[in-house]
Amino acid sequence: MAPVRTTGAIVVAAAAALAISMTMLSHLLSSKKTVSALSKKKKKRKHRNGLIDAIGNTPLIRINSLSEATGCEILGKCEFLNPGGSVKDRVAVQIIEEALESGELVQGGVVTEGSAGSTAISLATVAPAYGCKCHVVIPDDVAIEKSLMLEALGATVERVRPVSISHRDHYVNIARRRALEENELSSKHRKGNQINGEPLKQINGYSTEEDKQCSALSNNYRGGFFADQFENLANFRAHYEGTGPEILEQTGDSLDAFVAAAGTGGTVAGVSRFLQETKPNIKCFLIDPPGSGLFNKVTRGVMYTREEAEGRRLKNPFDTITEGIGINRLTQNFMMAKLDGAFRGTDMEAVEMSRFLLRNDGLFLGSSSAMNCVGAVRVAQSIGPGHTIVTILCDSGMRHLSKFYKDEYLSQHGLTPKASALEFLGIQ
Repeated sequence: MAPVRTTGAIVVAAAAALAISMTMLSHLLSSKKTVSALSKKKKKRKHRNGLIDAIGNTPLIRINSLSEATGCEILGKCEFLNPGGSVKDRVAVQIIEEALESGELVQGGVVTEGSAGSTAISLATVAPAYGCKCHVVIPDDVAIEKSLMLEALGATVERVRPVSISHRDHYVNIARRRALEENELSSKHRKGNQINGEPLKQINGYSTEEDKQCSALSNNYRGGFFADQFENLANFRAHYEGTGPEILEQTGDSLDAFVAAAGTGGTVAGVSRFLQETKPNIKCFLIDPPGSGLFNKVTRGVMYTREEAEGRRLKNPFDTITEGIGINRLTQNFMMAKLDGAFRGTDMEAVEMSRFLLRNDGLFLGSSSAMNCVGAVRVAQSIGPGHTIVTILCDSGMRHLSKFYKDEYLSQHGLTPKASALEFLGIQ
């Protein structure tokens, strides 16, 4: 019998086996990739360590309506997504941590601040995480919901009438005094519980029940610390070390310009200085609301125009609906800024912008955020299409319901919005 020829069958079988092996290998590799991808997702989902660790690393979003209208990529840094609801969370953390490290503040101590709202809310939010209390002094003309939030957060709230910063009863000056009073109270209490410089409970090596009560009571006298957000450079450092680097990382090499308004000046100073020191070709701008002198300072080198210097300035230079931005003095924080120019914004533009973004993008923003978006459009119009521009979305509209988003209030000030698109900025 002739031998059976099996070569073809063997080849076919071998090919089939190879195909099966390759399929299995492909499946295995695919599974490994899937596991690897899931692993990465799990790593990304790793929990953060408490409230403080949840602050920062906010998303940068494309503001579609403004980008399409200007031909630029206009991006907003969503600081309203911080736990305390604003960009000031970063500042509150930096101020408290630096104060604790230096010994100016101790656990159980009281952090005091004079604020138009957002910084006060951020301090009241984060202070308990450091074992501290909060006492805030705010002008009585700020939106009522801000003081209600502060009280709900457990802060001591002191509302005072708005006066010039040179007045001893300006809210910032009162806050400074409250910290001094806390320190004096703490000092007197310590002295009252000592003999020859030693704590009573240590004398003769024993302590009485009365001594124990005094010791427990003394825990309520840990002194005060004035946050001083306007002059404390921890404010600037929070943005130089945090917000600025985040923006650059999120935009890569595509960032052309940054714009923001200034109150204390910490945000615009920290971000602008970091960006320009890292990439000098990035242009940085200020958007300034009515009544503020910073536009003149940036564009002319002086805080007031000749007419204003001759006495024709408004009696109330802070006559603006935007809260938390605009100022008529140079702060230590603002002096750290590196700016290429400035634009003026109006209350009407801020109101119209807020409604436009709500209708077209679903963005419910506060007054300073709306003004920043006005600034972003002004920058786009100035440098032309094809550029990437970043601004700060400081807080949401939730803190502005009783004024900025109240029809009756706006009507009283002649600020009822009427625009259907961006015609209020010259875009048809």
